[in-house]
Amino acid sequence: MKILVTGGTSGLGLAMASALATAGATVALTGRSGRRASSAAAELPGAVGIEMDVRDESSVARAVDQAWSRLGGIDMLVNNAGIGMRTVNPRFMTHPQGFWEVPVDGFRAVIETNLTSYFLVAREVTPRMLAAGGGRIVNISVSDSTMHRAGFVPYGPSRAGSESLSRIMAADLRDTGVTVNLLLPGGPTVTGMLPLDTMPEGREFLEPTVMGPPIVWLASDDAVGVHDERIVAVEFEGWLRDRKGRR
Repeated sequence: MKILVTGGTSGLGLAMASALATAGATVALTGRSGRRASSAAAELPGAVGIEMDVRDESSVARAVDQAWSRLGGIDMLVNNAGIGMRTVNPRFMTHPQGFWEVPVDGFRAVIETNLTSYFLVAREVTPRMLAAGGGRIVNISVSDSTMHRAGFVPYGPSRAGSESLSRIMAADLRDTGVTVNLLLPGGPTVTGMLPLDTMPEGREFLEPTVMGPPIVWLASDDAVGVHDERIVAVEFEGWLRDRKGRR
């Protein structure tokens, strides 16, 4: 399995790239810094690092070209690149801003990274997958609470948009051989997006490794034909048991 993971140099992306590479997949991971991407890839078996600015159409096209060439194709795209609320309000957990206080440039940067990038990368990869006869796309999202909680503009809208985009992508690609699914952790996760030094004491957080088992399964033979599912990582084992029970 040849897999492209965007935003793979840290957090959820690196955890998924590591799990996939350890399971035997050939992984290309991307980052805005080519040097950082190559450094992260060097720690994983058989992985390659590629520079990609997911907000820039020409950068996406070059990077997908490079990944396709270096991997010999792309069987799965993991759309993961994202930035969080800290980029517009470093104290968002303790001093939330009203949407009218959010800087316009900050709003655009989050939407372009967390939503528009999913469109740009999938738009570049999907025609290649269709021509090859099939492929898999996994779009990463987060908990529902961010989509309606006070103080979460623009992050919440960006993730709500990515979920809607994923569902429409799945509808557009039904019965084509290219599958689309959503994957999310199921709670706040220890990544660079959270200001852990200002979080309430006693709050429990998930580790990025929670994404490992479901993403490895989604890349496996068992997931052939799985389409338009919303999989929550912390509930994955139960979801899988229920799925097997329905078959």
